[in-house]
Amino acid sequence: MSASPLACLRGSAPLFYEILAARPELATGPAGVGWTVGDMHLENFGAYQTGKRGDDTATDASAKGDKGSLAVRFDVNDFDDAVVGPWRFDVLRLTTSLLLGRRELGMTGVTGLTALELCDDLLDAWSSSAFGGALAPPRSPPPAPIATLLEEVRTRTKASLLDDRTELLKSGTRRFVRGARYAELPSSVAAAVPEAFKGYLESIPEEERPRGGSLEIVDSAWRIAGTGSLGALRLAVLVKGKGGPDGGWIFDLKEEADPSASALVARPSMTPGERVCKAFRTCVERAPRMLGSTTLRVRGDTSGRSMFGRRLAPQEDKLNLRRLKPSELPAVVRAFGACLGAAHRRGATKRPRRWSASDFELLRSHAVTLAGIHEAVYLAMCEQMRPLLKNK
Repeated sequence: MSASPLACLRGSAPLFYEILAARPELATGPAGVGWTVGDMHLENFGAYQTGKRGDDTATDASAKGDKGSLAVRFDVNDFDDAVVGPWRFDVLRLTTSLLLGRRELGMTGVTGLTALELCDDLLDAWSSSAFGGALAPPRSPPPAPIATLLEEVRTRTKASLLDDRTELLKSGTRRFVRGARYAELPSSVAAAVPEAFKGYLESIPEEERPRGGSLEIVDSAWRIAGTGSLGALRLAVLVKGKGGPDGGWIFDLKEEADPSASALVARPSMTPGERVCKAFRTCVERAPRMLGSTTLRVRGDTSGRSMFGRRLAPQEDKLNLRRLKPSELPAVVRAFGACLGAAHRRGATKRPRRWSASDFELLRSHAVTLAGIHEAVYLAMCEQMRPLLKNK
């Protein structure tokens, strides 16, 4: 979180809603209710696999190749904090992240004036998508950086994913490489993994369940990833899959809790893991395959931990915002806005009238204030860290 103000925002979603609760005037704005992402920011968009080889249903910001290739798309890709609530919270948080991330956009960063212009592009694209006549975004080619990313990830192989995360033992089997990304699980947690994994597999829709391979667990480890989720339990599970050194499948089971916006909206009745699955499948046109949920029950823990599960694929990746050319930024930002607008339209429970220019002026003003508050919080956090770093 000390890397930048944007990183601070990414890792402190509860703080964002605590600020809105303490400053209720910043939470005001236009109507519109439905599924929201909750932890919306610039880094919550990316590429992912959507279907089997030969899938021919990919549209707009997706890539489909010749027969036998993988269908992938670019969309909102993180619903850990999703909740039914006001659309304006997502729009406000995404706009705030754009203002905070201006130094990280493009090869040299952008000025405040340019960042505000990009906010206009973002809000305009969101409005066109959220209130447009068609449910899906227009079937037009994605911006060049997104198209390039989709082409790059589509050619990646499962073997490369395994090589990047596991090591091949003399026995011919693989295990996760312990180190910065994977750590040994406490014995009590490791013992609970098989039952939790079984529950995850049973939650996957029948048509998406793996077939023709072995789901015998080969290895499991504590996965260290993310920013705001670093304190949560996250499991990596390696199974035999198709067999052989390159046939394994990797699954991710991530502990979920109440959404950050619970300070302002009602908590869902479903379990946290079920909530994430529901939001993902509702809000995107094509969700990743094999989404599911389960409960990890360690001995002595009667309530258990709600987990969201998915199978990892080498097609998952994000844009490097720093490498974008200045001329590419407006189109990329508009793509972000269109993706979020489409997600809101699909997940709407109460659609309002189209937002007016004054509505967007109000949200932009709130975002400027929130960006200033988060800049101050970021510097205060860094100040608190200095003595800790000096003592290392």
